[in-house]
Amino acid sequence: MKKIFYSFALLSLLFTSCTPMEDIYAELDAQEKVISGEAIYTLTDADYTALDLSFGNFSTLDDAKSALPDFLAGKYPAWGKESLAEVTFKLYSPKSTESSFVAYTVSSADYAAGGFTYGNFSSSSDITSFLDTKYPDAANRLLVSLTYKYYSGSVSTLNNGFLRVNGAWEMASGISDAEYTAMGEGFANFSSTTEALTKIPVFLSDKFKYDGKEAGDIVSIMYKYYSGSVISKVANFVFNGTTWSVYSNVINETIKFGHDGTNWVPDNTIKYTLTPADYTLVDNGFYNNFDVRSGKAEELESVRLDKINTILLNNFPSDEEGQKYIVSYNIYNGANGVWSLAVIKEGSVYVKQ
Repeated sequence: MKKIFYSFALLSLLFTSCTPMEDIYAELDAQEKVISGEAIYTLTDADYTALDLSFGNFSTLDDAKSALPDFLAGKYPAWGKESLAEVTFKLYSPKSTESSFVAYTVSSADYAAGGFTYGNFSSSSDITSFLDTKYPDAANRLLVSLTYKYYSGSVSTLNNGFLRVNGAWEMASGISDAEYTAMGEGFANFSSTTEALTKIPVFLSDKFKYDGKEAGDIVSIMYKYYSGSVISKVANFVFNGTTWSVYSNVINETIKFGHDGTNWVPDNTIKYTLTPADYTLVDNGFYNNFDVRSGKAEELESVRLDKINTILLNNFPSDEEGQKYIVSYNIYNGANGVWSLAVIKEGSVYVKQ
């Protein structure tokens, strides 16, 4: 009989313990530390497919900013507040080429009529002023293959392209007679567009080898080819850091995203850890930390914020409004630790986010 009573008491204890245990688990879940992480990621072909981008790129930056937060949430589902992701993706960014062209050589009378008393141009504004006068109603994407005299220490005769794009003139560098010869041409033109687009990237590697071009730089080149008559065209070429290739109207763009605790949002947050020099700047160089014990100098967060302001304004004087930082700093509260403070620049100071 005693055994039955004890068994019943034990079962009662187990059943009545269910609710308190659930409460304990819920409390533990609530106290669970948020996971934050950092990632640098480049979208793959599979990613564009998953994002339903059949052309393998975004059409606009706004499209990317709209679609990538959900993409990041799926890729990093466990990450929360203060997480950062730097995402590189392809963006459609077309460069204009000609729809029609004219070839023109500036005459002595043209220079005189335009007030160019030395019979040459000497600045880009001289050229655009002449073009505006010569072609006041120029159609969009009209290419002018212009031969003119230009003074830059001495007078040279140049031939460059000027493309009318949305009401303004854009220059496309021409290829000189000597450069055509160097590329194996018997005349100052190519025999086809295919030949031009094959040879020009090789030519550009030599032309710009001392110009400090960087990956992603795009140049516009006017070239001539023969098809019954000599025709001028514009092509754009992009540098990848090593070689040049025909520009495909797609560039690589990068956006930083930060997690605000609920969603991923486009962000410019920089994670920064204070250095010994930073602590010295704000008179904390002896221990290289902030003393946050009760009654001590940096107990109040407002004091730490003031010192972080001094450091950031000293180190990054050119930061623009809206620049964000997550600043990690050493503390002493009876034991050593590392705390962080998220700030954003508003006006001339950084305020807590």
